[in-house]
Amino acid sequence: METHTHSAGGIVRNTEGNIALVKHDGWFWGFPKGHVDEGESFIDAARRETQEEIGITDLEFKKEFEPYTRLKGGDEGKADVEVKTLHMFLFDTAQTNFVLTDPRHDEARWVPIERVAELLSHPKDKEFFESVKDSLK
Repeated sequence: METHTHSAGGIVRNTEGNIALVKHDGWFWGFPKGHVDEGESFIDAARRETQEEIGITDLEFKKEFEPYTRLKGGDEGKADVEVKTLHMFLFDTAQTNFVLTDPRHDEARWVPIERVAELLSHPKDKEFFESVKDSLK
């Protein structure tokens, strides 16, 4: 069975031009993102999820990207899959320190733009990032 959900998140860029990535469940590297609550706008969900996952609260909106669709990480080959449409936003921040409060998110790091795609775990996230990377420099 297939379910379809919407997630929102941020490509968070610091003053050195590095991008924030977070490790989920000890293995899955991705952007800070998560489900959109009922009645919540995509950009508000992206801000909330970024705060919850990496503790960055100083987020200056720069642009919205075209949404893309993929399977939930780890669902490949399963009978019950979650198809996610991801709504991603570019934010700039002057904050440098991550605050990890959820035990499912055990590491976050600032990654140079040139290395982001190689660290991302999901092939569709890599494909998306490669398609927008030049607009981030």
